[in-house]
Amino acid sequence: MLGDISAASEIYLVCGYTDMRKSIDGLRAIVEGTLKLDSKNHSLFLFCGRRCDRIKALIWEGDGYVLLYKRLDVENGRYRWPRDKSEARNLTWQQFDWLMSGIDIEQPTAIRIKRPC
Repeated sequence: MLGDISAASEIYLVCGYTDMRKSIDGLRAIVEGTLKLDSKNHSLFLFCGRRCDRIKALIWEGDGYVLLYKRLDVENGRYRWPRDKSEARNLTWQQFDWLMSGIDIEQPTAIRIKRPC
């Protein structure tokens, strides 16, 4: 199905600023050239520009790439995006949900890990 991100095996957040004028080929070049990751492994790759109010997502669907684009329509709405350049962070689906909700993906107190005594 076109743009079904639930089929993604992994979610990668591409840290730093991405030129949002890039299309499929430009984003694929970042994934394969800069990050040295396989863009055809059914992973979802997320990119964000300097304004932090829009993201692009790239996913391989077996017979071609799908590019998704989302721009926040709320005034002063911003994604909380890590800015460590040339790095891709592997996200969980929970962190992805936090990111799409405008919440920082680093939530140290959101999940308490019970430690043995």
